[in-house]
Amino acid sequence: MDAVPSATLLARLRETVGAAHVLTGDGETRRFRKGYRRGDGPVLAVVRPGTLPELWRVLQAVVAAGRIVIMQAANTGLTGGSTPDGDGYDREIVLVSTLRIAGIQVIDEGRQVVCLPGATLDALEKALAPFGREPHSVIGSSCIGASVLGGICNNSGGALVRRGPAYTQLALFAQLGEDGALRLVNHLGIALGDTPEQILARLEAGAYTAADIVHDPSLAASARDYDRRVRDVDAPTPARYNADPARLHEASGSAGRLCVFAVRLDTFPKEDARVFYIGTNDPHDLTGVRRHLLTAFERLPVSGEYIHRDAFDIGAKYGKDTFLLIEKFGTGRVPQAFAIKSRVDGWFERIGLRGATDRALQALMALLPNHLPRFMLEWRNRYEHHLLLKVSARDADATREYLQRFFADKPGEFYECDAEEGRKAFLHRFAVASAAVRYRETHRSTVEDIVPLDIALRRNDRDWVETLPPDLDAAMVAKLYYGHFFCHVFHQDYIVKKGSDPLAIEHRLWRLLDARGAEYPAEHNVGHLYHAKPALAAFYRALDPTNSFNPGIGRTSKKRNWGECGGCGGS
Repeated sequence: MDAVPSATLLARLRETVGAAHVLTGDGETRRFRKGYRRGDGPVLAVVRPGTLPELWRVLQAVVAAGRIVIMQAANTGLTGGSTPDGDGYDREIVLVSTLRIAGIQVIDEGRQVVCLPGATLDALEKALAPFGREPHSVIGSSCIGASVLGGICNNSGGALVRRGPAYTQLALFAQLGEDGALRLVNHLGIALGDTPEQILARLEAGAYTAADIVHDPSLAASARDYDRRVRDVDAPTPARYNADPARLHEASGSAGRLCVFAVRLDTFPKEDARVFYIGTNDPHDLTGVRRHLLTAFERLPVSGEYIHRDAFDIGAKYGKDTFLLIEKFGTGRVPQAFAIKSRVDGWFERIGLRGATDRALQALMALLPNHLPRFMLEWRNRYEHHLLLKVSARDADATREYLQRFFADKPGEFYECDAEEGRKAFLHRFAVASAAVRYRETHRSTVEDIVPLDIALRRNDRDWVETLPPDLDAAMVAKLYYGHFFCHVFHQDYIVKKGSDPLAIEHRLWRLLDARGAEYPAEHNVGHLYHAKPALAAFYRALDPTNSFNPGIGRTSKKRNWGECGGCGGS
């Protein structure tokens, strides 16, 4: 039994952040406790602190009361990594949403930034624009609207070939020790004071000078070696994956096992780019393009996004509203739109009308004209495999000449996009990521569920197109293949037929991936979908020895002090 009554804890939380920011009803907590694709469970409360000192006091209260803390920013994860996961917890859960703490501080003339917990990639991209710089990831993750710290904590990869997975060794975080004491650890490389309250207040106010900032070349604020790794196309291992020990360091890869207050990150020069759209019916053509561009050019491509024709089709129909929302209003409006939709969904679900908003939106989209460039529809009809290739403008001539030579004796071809066409092609690729969810919600009578996999193939793997056993293939309504082709990271969404067992299918798919030497997940956190492999589970346990922050992640124990959980452990 927890010594502090729930009512007492709730009263203290309300006193700390204000009653309006402590949510307890099922309706008002739904959009926080229910994941974008998976994850849901009961919470004692959702707490929304508005400052860093408030966040520290919330943590102190929850830890002192012996409850579980689940940290959450944008709630855009694909594996339920920042939401509860059903029952099985031995303590009540307090979910802490950090979206109100959204500060971004540009330092070192734009070459680095300090981001607070609620900062989004969209806001960071806008903050850096006047400096001619960009963040680690721009529009291109599978979840548009994602937070900066979420990317660091969850090993996010992004679509930009040169920049690798989100990573830093410079962070400010709270950690709960084995002795039960909560400590603030300042590894941000900025002198901010001595006490937690002083450090957090000064940081939030930006009350420090250039002289307070330490530039230690031995400490990385990005994945500096990724260009070398991705160029090694003959290596028998993946370029990046979630459990890579080289990418696990304190906040980086912590998956909510710490409370991260700030991270310090490198930024990157923004440059003009050109887009080439490649189509082929022979996947080996794309393999040839990938290997050549990664090894023969002085500069790596900016990005290279793959879409299979089936994913193209489902994305065109069921991702259309996402495409149009971003095109008309920008990525900054996406989280707000999803929050509104979640509230409306919750209301309809209470009266037994699950999926009503999805069906209404889909009916509306059917009335609107085609939103994709004409050439894309032509390429869709001709070719099964599509590659969106973005290169620096200064490499455009060399790329064009190479593609002309390469396809001179092959049936595939390429199209050089103008700026508008290139923008729409990449926007379509990112709308594909939400399409499987919409398809499921509008086809509940024929769809059991989605099995979403996020995999990293070996860098030397030439046979990257998956062929499923006939009986397993027959259990699918559709399969969506898309991803970051030059990194050999693929998102594979399997829409499972009604009456089939998604969990059994998922486990069979894992065994097939193991046989191929793949690593999974590649970039989206193990969440509550995957088992954390031993090294990753050990990392979590070292960060959180009492198992009080986000327990259960990676199918590990949900119990206090890592107690037995009936075989859930991270193997």
